[in-house]
Amino acid sequence: MEKILITRAGFTALETELKKLKSVERPSVIQAIAEARELGDLKENAEYHSAREKQGFIEGRIQEVEGILGLAEVIDPKTLSGAVKFGATVTVVDEDTDEEKTWQIVGEHEANIEKGLLNVKSPIARALIGKDEGDSVEVRTPGGEKGYEILSIQYK
Repeated sequence: MEKILITRAGFTALETELKKLKSVERPSVIQAIAEARELGDLKENAEYHSAREKQGFIEGRIQEVEGILGLAEVIDPKTLSGAVKFGATVTVVDEDTDEEKTWQIVGEHEANIEKGLLNVKSPIARALIGKDEGDSVEVRTPGGEKGYEILSIQYK
């Protein structure tokens, strides 16, 4: 199987989620199922069906997170330098609006654009990878072509 690139922070967040799923969520839903069973007829018991559905979701997520952690290759950005690559924190300026944006290029399982975590497989990240400070990149986005100039590259 192909390794999944992830930062140390992303790996730690997934480990924390897995612990919570196993130690809090799973026991909670098992208790809810037991309580719903006590209410009688399971065919028409909405609480029971809801709890079973939630249990399926939790068990599926546990398997998914365990699979990701098993295939994870943790990359420490602090050990990297040079041109843009996985783990880089890149500050760019939009060449049309002069708006500055800062993103860290991370794995797809930890990406969150609102938090400035850019999926390594996204069009913007793919355009930035391999480029240096001062380079301009053109990116095809759903809103049309965008031009960015790289202001800084940090590995932190």
